[in-house]
Amino acid sequence: MTPISSFLRFAHLPQSRVEMTQNANNKTPEQLEGHHMKLKKLTLAAALIASSLASSVTFAKDDDTIKVGVLHSLTGTMAISETTLKDTVLMMVDEQNKKGGLLGKKIEAVVVDPASNWPLFAEKARELLVQEEVDVIFGGWTSVSRKSVLPVVEELNGMMFYPVQYEGEESSKNVFYTGAAPNQQAIPAVDYLMNDIGAERWVLLGTDYVYPRTTNKILEAYLKANGVEDKDIMIQYTPFGHSDWQNIVSDVKKFGSTGKKTAVVSTINGDANVPFYKELGNQDISAEDIPVVAFSVGEEELSGFDTSPLVGHLAAWNYFQSIYTDENDAFIAKWKAFIGDEDRVTNDPMEATYIGFNMWAKAVEQTGTTDVDTVSDALIGMATPNLTGGIAVMNPNHHLSKPVFIGEIQDDGQVEVVWETPGTVRGDAWSDYLETSKNLMSDWSAPMNCGSYDVVKGACTGAK
Repeated sequence: MTPISSFLRFAHLPQSRVEMTQNANNKTPEQLEGHHMKLKKLTLAAALIASSLASSVTFAKDDDTIKVGVLHSLTGTMAISETTLKDTVLMMVDEQNKKGGLLGKKIEAVVVDPASNWPLFAEKARELLVQEEVDVIFGGWTSVSRKSVLPVVEELNGMMFYPVQYEGEESSKNVFYTGAAPNQQAIPAVDYLMNDIGAERWVLLGTDYVYPRTTNKILEAYLKANGVEDKDIMIQYTPFGHSDWQNIVSDVKKFGSTGKKTAVVSTINGDANVPFYKELGNQDISAEDIPVVAFSVGEEELSGFDTSPLVGHLAAWNYFQSIYTDENDAFIAKWKAFIGDEDRVTNDPMEATYIGFNMWAKAVEQTGTTDVDTVSDALIGMATPNLTGGIAVMNPNHHLSKPVFIGEIQDDGQVEVVWETPGTVRGDAWSDYLETSKNLMSDWSAPMNCGSYDVVKGACTGAK
């Protein structure tokens, strides 16, 4: 089977629902599934297996084990979010081992704690790849942690699955981005606020690091392309763990008091969300007054505090626990049984981890090896069921095709879907709205094998 044309420019999400329906009808998951699966390098796989069998008795025990690295913060400001993803990987490993492992070998999870310390992510990634010799890494939450790991996995030719929404403007041959790109979350959220809620003034409020700054740069350009003036855009950043929101929320309230419908697009991350929403309540700002759409508030975070200040506010993700499908019901039941807590919830990055792990395991089984290059080739075009009733497809740019959901937060901490795309949206590594990237595309399949191909210059502008 042949890969999707290397020169297809991934389409961004249309603004109108009619256009979305037309787009979805033109590009179905079934069409995507049929496009790109590379021929397997059976000779290489056979050589690797033969080499393994010929190794010394000293290493026989290690050869019978496939190691999976788990690179998530278990302490620090991001622990509330990342510990759950560590447990998700452990659940997937346990489930796979009950099926007989992979290639007749037991899977061993190697867990490290980078402790919400961004340089430590790089050190721990190197430890996993060099000392532990893991075959794949599942990890990261913030983009700054991914940026820290990136040069390490590229230098050592490791493989990493990154399961959280990110800012785009990146495509690495060593990273598979199973979370949402901006055109799969941020842009649709703005479209909803603009077209369905009638927002005219915009507060872009975020934690001060890579993801919010880059995403807001894209959103600012997108808003201006849609006729929004500078005076109707307010941008504010705060440090990780920021807790004093009184002045900022007061400024937001004042900004939204001009008579124009005002909305907040929140890229606040980690435990700073708790005092932010509490302060909204303290200043009597309701979702009807100034709706907030968040990209980093999921069911796990909501379960940890009083949700009354959040009721009616919005979250944009590619998965919610409240979406009822047979696949999701089974996943929720499996999760609660594994964790031993009926009150524990599921969330979007968990689904992204689930999809990534299943794709990796399927590629290993199909190729007969854990070799990074061979598995990477097999992953392109891989299709696997998601938890919301559709099919996830790994595209040549190492981004998934995913549905987009916007949900309204309920008083029980769950999220009720109020808007969704009729089909899947292909993640775009490079934004159409930034001058520096609008001509770039990514395709890691042959013959292109490039993460930043300039369609105007007809040349690869980055590393291959």
